[in-house]
Amino acid sequence: MASFEVTGCTLNGEITPQGAKNEALQVICATLLTPEKVTIRNIPDILDVNKLIELLTDLGVEVTREKQSVCSFCAKTIHLDRLQTPEFMRKAANLRGSIMIAGPLLSRFGLVYAPRPGGDKIGRRRLDTHFIGFEKLGARFSYQPDSLFYRIEAKQLHGAYMLLDEASVTGTANILMAAAMAKGKTTIYNAACEPYVQQLCKLLARMGANISGIGSNLLTVEGVPQLGGADHVILPDMIEVGSFIGMAAMTHSEITIKSTSFDDLGIIPDAFRRLGIRLERRDDDIHIPKQTGYEIETFIDGSIMTIADAPWPGLTPDLISVMLVVATQAKGSVLIHQKMFESRLFFVDKLIDMGAQIILCDPHRATVIGNDCLKLRPTVMTSPDIRAGVALLIAAMSADGKSIIHNIEQIDRGYQNIDQRLNAIGASIIRHEEKF
Repeated sequence: MASFEVTGCTLNGEITPQGAKNEALQVICATLLTPEKVTIRNIPDILDVNKLIELLTDLGVEVTREKQSVCSFCAKTIHLDRLQTPEFMRKAANLRGSIMIAGPLLSRFGLVYAPRPGGDKIGRRRLDTHFIGFEKLGARFSYQPDSLFYRIEAKQLHGAYMLLDEASVTGTANILMAAAMAKGKTTIYNAACEPYVQQLCKLLARMGANISGIGSNLLTVEGVPQLGGADHVILPDMIEVGSFIGMAAMTHSEITIKSTSFDDLGIIPDAFRRLGIRLERRDDDIHIPKQTGYEIETFIDGSIMTIADAPWPGLTPDLISVMLVVATQAKGSVLIHQKMFESRLFFVDKLIDMGAQIILCDPHRATVIGNDCLKLRPTVMTSPDIRAGVALLIAAMSADGKSIIHNIEQIDRGYQNIDQRLNAIGASIIRHEEKF
């Protein structure tokens, strides 16, 4: 288990966000829909994405890595029998994104086997939305609880009207891919409309799919007989952009985040402004000036500010951990409300050990009393998941002294060479491949 040795620091310079992890997982799975070549650009070099590419290779997809960030996929030959091999099941079960191979394989071949996927331990992450959507399209679904194994099959998928029980991003993506070649019209209401889903829709359209309502929560898909090749560029990762904004504020640094695709960030910049962080847009870049302190706003009536996640265009839940840690060094108080996952706030005990003033009200809510006069103390901690891991890294970079973060494989799952990229602008992060 690898570790980071982190010394408090101040950053200065420019940094470019990686390609979006969540989008990459979707569009890479979409390459299974066609036997023709699909080229994906700006792919992040992170563990979760590389594991998914390895899974597709195991199924028979020809993957050509033209550059580190550019891959061509040709799914001309797919070996469905490999879905039931112990090796494939083990790999797929360790990756949350593996569930999104189900929609493309069901659409193209009418049969898919899948193990229950893994991912971050942040609470219940049910898959009902995916399978109910498949069933509405005419598929038969069965689950073997002893082996945690799913089987979905359909001789012919047929378009249908469906109202999703939740605006699930991966559920919407999976149903979209299944419906792309279904016979007739599919209407998906309460669909997720995150930029990642919009990007998937645009890729599918370039492949020949007929999709209307892109960017809204009402998507209509007119099934087509087949899909072809395409070329696609992944957006910058909005979660990494937000992480860098919070990192700059916590470490009293001046940095410029390059090529952010600002118009796709939604309310993320304004959410950080509510915490008192100054930032300015410069074309497609974000400049964060050096601040010696920042003060959390209150509501107009003077009541305590609440920062809560919500389906897009609300604040993405993946930034709640970062918002929480940034608030610990602000002036003022804020209620952080993580609505979607009941275990995502359980990392706050590590921040409390560092001197943060946080009251964990319940699994979903934490009150942060900012202390802008007292820096966090260094400590030894373990990263529980991707987003909490980077939040702890931000805390360690702002602390007065040297901290150790274990289990950084969790951070590597979502952040590309994060230590090297941050060290290039003044961070002091040493990677130890073995726990010490």
